[in-house]
Amino acid sequence: MAVSTPVAVPAPRQRAPGEKQMPLREETLRKNTEPTFTADREERTSFASVKEDRSAVAQSFLDSRISSYAAFPDDAIDESDSDRATSPISPTDISLSSSPTTTDDDNESASASAAQVIISPPASAAPGVPADSQVPSQLKASALGAPLTNPASTLHSFVCPCDGFRGWKEIPVRGKMASRSFSDLRQFSNKGFTWEPTPFKAPVQPPKPVKPSTFPAGEAPLERLPTELLGAIIDQMVADIPPNGLQPRNIDLMALLLTSRALHSATLATLYKQVTIPHSTVFRKLLHHIKEYPALGTIVRRLDFSHFNPTGSGVTARQRAETQNLTQQTMLECLELLPNLREFLAQEHIDEELSVDVLRKLFNNPQLRALDFCAASSAIFRTSMMTFVRSPDLPELMPITRLSFHECTILPSVVLETLLPRLPNLTHLDVARTRMSDKALAAIPETARLTHLNLSRCQSLSGDAVVDFLTTHPSVKELLYLNLYMDAKSAELLAETHVTSLLSILPSTLKSLNLKGSAMNSTHLSLLEPLTKHVEELGLGRNLNYTSLVPLLKPPPATKPDELARWVPHALRYIDISDFGPERIDFSALFGKATTALDELSMPLEVIEVCQRVYDRFLDRERTFKAAGWVVKEAGRRGWLVRDLSKVDGGDDGARGWKMGATYWGMRKVPVARAEVGGMYGLYMFKR
Repeated sequence: MAVSTPVAVPAPRQRAPGEKQMPLREETLRKNTEPTFTADREERTSFASVKEDRSAVAQSFLDSRISSYAAFPDDAIDESDSDRATSPISPTDISLSSSPTTTDDDNESASASAAQVIISPPASAAPGVPADSQVPSQLKASALGAPLTNPASTLHSFVCPCDGFRGWKEIPVRGKMASRSFSDLRQFSNKGFTWEPTPFKAPVQPPKPVKPSTFPAGEAPLERLPTELLGAIIDQMVADIPPNGLQPRNIDLMALLLTSRALHSATLATLYKQVTIPHSTVFRKLLHHIKEYPALGTIVRRLDFSHFNPTGSGVTARQRAETQNLTQQTMLECLELLPNLREFLAQEHIDEELSVDVLRKLFNNPQLRALDFCAASSAIFRTSMMTFVRSPDLPELMPITRLSFHECTILPSVVLETLLPRLPNLTHLDVARTRMSDKALAAIPETARLTHLNLSRCQSLSGDAVVDFLTTHPSVKELLYLNLYMDAKSAELLAETHVTSLLSILPSTLKSLNLKGSAMNSTHLSLLEPLTKHVEELGLGRNLNYTSLVPLLKPPPATKPDELARWVPHALRYIDISDFGPERIDFSALFGKATTALDELSMPLEVIEVCQRVYDRFLDRERTFKAAGWVVKEAGRRGWLVRDLSKVDGGDDGARGWKMGATYWGMRKVPVARAEVGGMYGLYMFKR
């Protein structure tokens, strides 16, 4: 939108003493060409910074959508005498011709509404300069054959910059836009204004000197590093979690591709080694690229759909169905072009694309090591999985080492009973909230070396079978993560005798143990104490109370120094007491010196998870907790009491090798790939 510039209107002409009065026609012409002034109350403010009326320059959003030229008669300069073009011109030399169908009254009213024609007086001709060069440009163009259609318009008295002109500088001032017109116009123009006698020269900044490279192309120290080391450096620039919306990810890596040939090769391997698919458009681009350049498909090691969101691409469900970006056919086509795929991470949003052909391609891939079907529970996925396990070409052995059916509630137990015996190298198994049976648990090969086992909320399992498996099976002698959490409101997995038998046989390698929902009581505290010396995450049963935990966290009141020296501090970072109701937590003694677990002597304890009712009570005492160095937090359905480590020297970020990329405490889903946690996997790990 063009912005109008206010025009300075000269004062009415005063007659000098002794000057003769003009003829009536000339006087009328002079009056009619002078602007008409109105009071401020009759003017109206526009979107510009000046008040305007109909006698000023009309703007398209002010007057009408029709050009303001239509408000004036089609008058032109009389050019009957060609000699007049080279002589000094005065207002009396201009004759206005009106239309034959227009009366004199109409002409006078039209002339009264017209703006004044500003004509500069002729300057004295310089020596050697033609006389016609002193004529104003508007009238000289008219004399040469290009008549002015409306000489009374004020548009001829100023210059209006075009829309692309950079002269108008916009400065944000508390949400408003300030404009500096004259000075900024003059600064941005290299030649100054056309009406200035001396052209204004803007200062020209000298170009910054470019330091010449001391190394020839391809011989820089960074480029000469070994490919393995260079790739490890570039891997630090990868963003595992994609941004929200459709913004590009790994922009720095895309720029690094254009740096040099050596960096291009290393960056290309980093970009395609671990591919994250946040929406179907990215999958379409990946499929297009590996179709056009099949060598790129050989680089891919991980295909990650954990961040896939079908509603985040800004299209409707009908549009997604019509685009056909991610279907069973395109998924199979993509897997055919990824011969070296090692990890396939799926979830509930793509379970309908997992056809029997896709499953056969995945399980028969000799390079595949990790499979995750988190929360896949559609009827199509169930039918495909049942068809696959019943097919005659089912392989006897599969190379998969990390398998997750986390919350695949719709799968029958026969699926696990058929697949698990064919996994001799299994190390990670997550069958939480599935129809895992005693038969399927016993079918795990003895050659497996399980480090992560999640059997939480498996209502088809019995406590006897679980304790017997953990006691006698050779595959669980080096467990790092064991989750036997059960919702006590629906079922009980471990009775009191089961807990007693289990606590005495758990390996010393264990780092995370969740017995939430079990019939644990105070008689088991003596069996728990040795475990607290190496376990970092501990979920407790429902028959304990808060004060009974203090001996596990603080040294006993010793009378002899040698007894205190023999005491080994605990290693607990996280305790789950969400089975404790408000009646089992003494709020009056919570901050007492004798019973508290919140003082510095309980270090390195960082997180205490509580149930919703206790969390609501904690919110009322948030200031008290903050004064003691603790903060009340929540995420999803879970609430925590977290120690404020900002003022503690040498704070721990929570990263552990057995967490495989996670940094928070209280993990409830087994990761099958080492990556930063987010998306759907983060929801099931820490928010449910």
